[in-house]
Amino acid sequence: MLQVFSLIITLLLFWLLLSGIYTPFLIGAGIASAVAVTIFARRMEIADREGHPIQLGLGALTYWPWLVKEIVVSALQMTRIILDPRLPISPTVVRFKPSQTTAPGLATHANSITLTPGTVTLEASHDEFIVHGITRESAEGAVGSEMDRRVHKLESGQ
Repeated sequence: MLQVFSLIITLLLFWLLLSGIYTPFLIGAGIASAVAVTIFARRMEIADREGHPIQLGLGALTYWPWLVKEIVVSALQMTRIILDPRLPISPTVVRFKPSQTTAPGLATHANSITLTPGTVTLEASHDEFIVHGITRESAEGAVGSEMDRRVHKLESGQ
């Protein structure tokens, strides 16, 4: 029930944000549309814990700023490597077992690695992640990383 209510509120806020006009008619139309879309999504079985992961809500508010910081730091490191006349790259592929157990957790971890400049998740499964890094340090940094711990914490709702 909390998930249904959360989805309705999220859709209504999105409607209001895009509309920008707050007349009683448009607010009522937004409420009706949000309820209708939620009903359809529930009937189609796409409004589940994976499609609308409300359980990640508060943890995401601390994870996103940390991820943005990591993206900026990595972008600066990649810029320095690219501008260095010696171009000190050492492409490396690493394999490791992620600590996540759910599909949203695995997807969040794999996407976070790929969003960080200098690394790309080549393959992601419950058993193994295969990550390519433009330098040995960036690739090995994905193994047993702070990102893995933070996504695991996010996934477990802590």
